[in-house]
Amino acid sequence: MANLKEVRERIVSVTSTQQITKAMKMVSAAKLRRAQNAITQMRPYAIKLGEILSNVMESVGSESSIDLAAEREVVHPMIAVVTSNRGLCGAFNTNIIKAAIATIEGKYRSQYDAGNLHLMCIGKKAADFLTKRYPKATFHNDDVEIFNDLRYERVYEIAEQMLQSFVEGEIDVIHVAYGRFRNAAMQFAEIVPFAPIAPPSESADKTSGPRADYIYEPGQEELLADLIPMIMKTQFFRYLLDTHASEHGARMTAMDKATENAEDLKKELKITYNKARQEAITRELSEIVGGAAALGG
Repeated sequence: MANLKEVRERIVSVTSTQQITKAMKMVSAAKLRRAQNAITQMRPYAIKLGEILSNVMESVGSESSIDLAAEREVVHPMIAVVTSNRGLCGAFNTNIIKAAIATIEGKYRSQYDAGNLHLMCIGKKAADFLTKRYPKATFHNDDVEIFNDLRYERVYEIAEQMLQSFVEGEIDVIHVAYGRFRNAAMQFAEIVPFAPIAPPSESADKTSGPRADYIYEPGQEELLADLIPMIMKTQFFRYLLDTHASEHGARMTAMDKATENAEDLKKELKITYNKARQEAITRELSEIVGGAAALGG
């Protein structure tokens, strides 16, 4: 049986940890409200822009050459991995990194071995892990502080660099690994294609009815040159908002569970403490009774 001093110290330590986890849960809950409002307001807009992009691509077909839709042999792939800067959010960051690794090992291992893999780590957790695991990869503009001031203007610059690299032929394909937010208790790691723009499938062409007929002003080429990059940058901003909300949801859930576990551990330690204290009292009483009997004899 552990001595009383050790058990008391453990109870104090667990109580202190519980206070920290409870405070972190409250902070994450407050941040989650703002992040959830941001992605909730942004998502319908991004989805509608995605539908517009799909309709435009279907309407254009093969009549126009769009740089961001150019499909090339994949020699230089890029994966943008979006994670949080801090831990203590369960398996959230690990799942996103695993999704990126699965794609690298499954599709682009030969490109990495040849030194042609490009990685962009947005978030400190991705940067810390992937720079060690893939030292031969080329890392681009690893912005680990963006979530401290998540604004469209900052995200715009990052997306602009990626799309420019694709248009200039430095990158042949771009994927984004991020955390999709559903609610405070459910987040999912996803990796999605970002560039080139996926062409409409043949099945969609057959089942979607008449193709949309747009009238372009001032002109098709001029309009699409501005419209398509804007839509893609907005989609990328959505991925970061999703990840930001998912981080706080995962941390709130993890800290809530940690607080519950601390409470259970405190109860067990208090039972252990009471047992040890009872044994000590019983032992002292036995010694007193034994001593009195010896003196009386």
